[in-house]
Amino acid sequence: MRALLRLRKRLKSRKPEFRRYCWDRKLKLRRKSWRKPRGLDNAMRMEYGGKWSGRKRVKVGFKSPLAVRGLHPSGYEDILVYTPKDLEKLDPKRQAVRIASCVGLRKRLEIEKKANEMGLKILNPSR
Repeated sequence: MRALLRLRKRLKSRKPEFRRYCWDRKLKLRRKSWRKPRGLDNAMRMEYGGKWSGRKRVKVGFKSPLAVRGLHPSGYEDILVYTPKDLEKLDPKRQAVRIASCVGLRKRLEIEKKANEMGLKILNPSR
């Protein structure tokens, strides 16, 4: 598992930053996520012509290994928790707790106390 996490980190460092078409012309497109170019004569879609010839498009080969896909960088599965009751079903060896942002301070402290008793890792502990 650790070897696959290291491999994923190395693959992600080599992965290009996928920018959508015309991201440099419109300010609002710079923060947007990838969109597939669909125009009939779009040079980026056809992967040739001018500055679009060197741009990388999203393809299946940039995926992470299946065993570690979607895991937290620490290697745990990220589980969103709303109540202390949600902690009962979790496995401390494979899963870590992320407390939802809508949870208030009192309930957050209860969740943290119970998670520490169970030996669960908290990904966003209170300060």
